[in-house]
Amino acid sequence: MTTAVYPGSFDPTTNGHLDIICRASKIVNKLIVAPLINLSKVHTFTMDERVEHLKILTAHMPNVEVKPFDGLLVNFARNNDAKIIIRGLRAVTDFEYEFQMALANRNLAPDIETLFVSTSVQHLYLSSSMVKEVAQFGGDISNMIPSQIKNLVLEKFSKVV
Repeated sequence: MTTAVYPGSFDPTTNGHLDIICRASKIVNKLIVAPLINLSKVHTFTMDERVEHLKILTAHMPNVEVKPFDGLLVNFARNNDAKIIIRGLRAVTDFEYEFQMALANRNLAPDIETLFVSTSVQHLYLSSSMVKEVAQFGGDISNMIPSQIKNLVLEKFSKVV
């Protein structure tokens, strides 16, 4: 059985993230979507909220599990018997950072492979940061995030404003 981990901040989950989740879930037996605690970021959504959003979005995918983590990704992967790390790519700028991380992970865990999945063209411009900025200023985020979590995201920003 092939298990993969797709880590990310998912703050909030975008249509680009969901695109990668859907496509990756079709090429592995089990996909663990892993929202992480990133100490270098200030998260808008709590870990519980991010997990809730992801569970809503993946409820119809029987081979997808949502598990938050902190610490080293390769340790999380090993602890969950994952042999693949899924990383989404939008542009060349993503690749430079992601390639560096893949090499570091390979150095730490040569038995775990990184698989890069490029996002679909319609999502190339999307980032969680962009979604948050547009939402903060009252813009329409309908084509940026999954409809199932749109109201949850908008509710968060109605409290911030």
